[in-house]
Amino acid sequence: MAHRILVTGASVAGSTLAWWLAHLGHEVTVVERAPAFRDGGQNIDVRGVGREVLRRMGLDERALEQGTGETGTAWVDGDGRVVARFMTDELGGDGPTAEMEILRGDLARLLYEAARDSANFRFGDRVEHIQDDGDAAAVTFASGLTERYDAVVVAEGVGSTTRELAFPGESEPRWMDLTIAYFTIPRVADDDRLWRWYNATGGRSVSLRPDRKGTTRAMISVRQPPAGEQHWDVDRQKAFLRERFVDAGWQARRVLAGMDSTEDFYFDVLRQVRMPHWSKGRVGLTGDAAWCATPLAGIGTTLAITGAFVLAQELSRNRDVRAGFAAYERAMRPMVEQGQGVPKIAPKLANPKTRLGIRLLHGALRIASTRFVRRVFGTLFSRPPRAPDLSAYDGPTT
Repeated sequence: MAHRILVTGASVAGSTLAWWLAHLGHEVTVVERAPAFRDGGQNIDVRGVGREVLRRMGLDERALEQGTGETGTAWVDGDGRVVARFMTDELGGDGPTAEMEILRGDLARLLYEAARDSANFRFGDRVEHIQDDGDAAAVTFASGLTERYDAVVVAEGVGSTTRELAFPGESEPRWMDLTIAYFTIPRVADDDRLWRWYNATGGRSVSLRPDRKGTTRAMISVRQPPAGEQHWDVDRQKAFLRERFVDAGWQARRVLAGMDSTEDFYFDVLRQVRMPHWSKGRVGLTGDAAWCATPLAGIGTTLAITGAFVLAQELSRNRDVRAGFAAYERAMRPMVEQGQGVPKIAPKLANPKTRLGIRLLHGALRIASTRFVRRVFGTLFSRPPRAPDLSAYDGPTT
């Protein structure tokens, strides 16, 4: 049975969901508060079951062609000397750098352009109220429109406002004690095709990653308990980072100089989204709005793409959208819980506060990068997720 479905958020999850819902015969509208499609964003990767979903959409090879060209990951010291190196081709694509490394904006645009011919995208609007009367969900938009849908799916980010409208106070975040910023800076001649990671005392890190746009993607992070920094205005966030990183060493000053003029500054205090359920009546959640695992999990984009596919399939297999939401949650919970299982000690180990801690980290990475150990190290990134069996959706829908 075909449904009339609203998706909020033209995200990776939202556009993937829109494509599959339309492909399966539903009438789909995607509402996005931004006035136009948003490019930009940093490196993300897609692995395993997520790659299979892209292959089924005919987008796998195109995504590979638009990759960043990153060839591996190297930890460096304050003089830029490589302490440990993990090359993707030596790890079979299962190391810190995956075979499919792509900028978030490039993947999102690829998915959006694939979906927009069969789904209606409405930019510059947002949901202000949802009233589920049992027979349909009546949605009132900021533009003044009120429309009825068989289902509403929230596919927004970790701080989703629409989730709070439909599930007020139900998110119980798990804070990861890591504050992080991403932005783009000018490329210099010494920038290579490696993801270069530098640790400074005080739980600070600076890393640089390549792209194919003539620029370099920078990330800086500091390990500390959350104090509401995500709610500060941008000027205050940048001032905080300048103060904390001015003496960090390596290329920190270059990164801070680039931060002042960047056009795509993103700042967040990392936390997982923990929801007791992903649906209520005719309203459901997917992607980061449902389960943000944070970049520490290394599986966020794969979860978004896989979850969107499974949700579209289950809404197509069930006449009752509430039954479809329930089946989708049963299928995806194991994979999400595994992805969210990053221990709180992980940021501590990766971001030591003392020189001794950094030396110990570098020593462990140096050993892990040797020929006999690096395959074992690669399994940390290639551990098969408890993903849903996609072959269950190979048959006809009802």
